[in-house]
Amino acid sequence: MNDQEGNGTAQPDGAGQVEATERAEAGGDGDAITALATRIAELEDQRLRALADLDNERKRCAVQVRRAEAETRAAVARQWLPVVDNLDRALAHSAADPAAIIDGIEAVRAQALDVLTRLGFPLRDDRGARFDPARHEAVASRPAPGAEAGSVADVILPAYGEGDHQLRPAQVVVARPD
Repeated sequence: MNDQEGNGTAQPDGAGQVEATERAEAGGDGDAITALATRIAELEDQRLRALADLDNERKRCAVQVRRAEAETRAAVARQWLPVVDNLDRALAHSAADPAAIIDGIEAVRAQALDVLTRLGFPLRDDRGARFDPARHEAVASRPAPGAEAGSVADVILPAYGEGDHQLRPAQVVVARPD
C-alpha cells in the first residue's frame, strides 16, 4: 500500500500508476505514459521469467519422478532375482528325484510369497469369509452344506494384499442355501 497525494488514503500498489494513466489521458503527460510503458515491460518480463521458472520446475519434477520409478522397479526386480535363480537351479536338476523337485518348487513358491508380503501384498486366505464385492470376484455359487449362505465356499484364485492395497480380488465360489 502507498499513500497518494498526502490525503491519508491508502491505495493498493499500482493505484498511483492508474492515476498517472488517467492524468496522461487528460493532460497528455508524456512522462506518465513512458513510466507506464516501462512498468508494463517490467511486468511482462516478470511474467515471462515466472513462466520459464515454472516450466523448469515442471521438467525437474518429471525427471525426479522418472528416476524414482526406475529405482522402484529396480528394487522390486532385485527382490525377485533370488526366486528366478532358484527356479533356474530347479530346472538344472530336472532329472533328479521327483520328490526333490517338488520340495524345491515348494521352497521357491514360499520365497515368492515372502517377496509379495515384503512388497505389501500378502496372500489372503478368504475361505469361509463373508463375500465382499470389494475383496472378492464371484465366479460361481453352489450349495455348501455346513457353510453360511453368502460366505466364500472355495477360492479359485487367491487375493494378494488388503483393502485398497490389493493386487487383485480373490476369485471365489460363494455358498448358497440348499
